[in-house]
Amino acid sequence: METNDARDRIFARIRAAQGRPARPSAGERGAVADYLARHPQGPRPPAAPELAEAFLAQAQRMASTVDRVATLADVPAAAARYLDSLQLVRRAVAWEELGPLPWQAAGLAVECRPPVRDAAADREHGDLVGITGCFCAIAETGSLMLLSGPTTFASAALLPETHLAVVPRSRIVAGLEDAFALVRSERGELPRATNIISGPSRTGDIEQTIVLGAHGPYRVHVILVDGA
Repeated sequence: METNDARDRIFARIRAAQGRPARPSAGERGAVADYLARHPQGPRPPAAPELAEAFLAQAQRMASTVDRVATLADVPAAAARYLDSLQLVRRAVAWEELGPLPWQAAGLAVECRPPVRDAAADREHGDLVGITGCFCAIAETGSLMLLSGPTTFASAALLPETHLAVVPRSRIVAGLEDAFALVRSERGELPRATNIISGPSRTGDIEQTIVLGAHGPYRVHVILVDGA
C-alpha cells in the first residue's frame, strides 16, 4: 500500500490552515538546514578511529555474525559459506540492486522480489533467507539503517528466518546522528519507513530470558565489503 500521497495531502491541509503553500519553499528548507547546522548537539561518545572495525565488533555484541570480503563479487561465495555452515537452504530473495552478483556461480538460487509469508509453505519451498543491502551502517551501535522503497523492501530483512546484510565499508557512519544527517543530505526527506536493525529479533518478556526470532529473523549475518 502506497501512503506517501496520503501523507502529502495531510501535510498540505495543515499548511493551508497555516496560510502557507502546499509544498515547502526553498527558503523554508534552507531555514531548517541552517537551524540544524547551528543547533548544538548533545554529548556524544568519541567516534572510533576505525569505523569498520568498531561496527563489526558492536554488531557481534548484538548477536549478529559477521564476515568480510574484498569486493561485491565475493559476496555470493561468502553467503554460500555461511548458509552451508548452518545447513540452511541455498535459496533466497534479495533486493534488485544485488541481482547482478554471481549468485548462480556460487550455487545459490536468488530471486529479486519481496518474500512471501505463507504459513502453508513447507521448509523446502518457503522464503527462509532474505538478502539486502543497507542505506548505511552505524558503528556506535552495530546497527543497519534501511530506507523503504520499491526496490529496497524491508520485508526481505524482516520476514525470512535468516537475514544476510551486505554492507559497503564506505556506508559506515559513526553514530545515529550521522545516519540521519546522511538521509537529509542524500534524500531530503524520510521515506515511508525507516528501519534500524540491531541484530536478530529478540524478546525477554518471559522470565527475562532472551529469545531470538521473536518478531523477525532468528539470524542476522553481516557481510562487510571493503572495496565498496
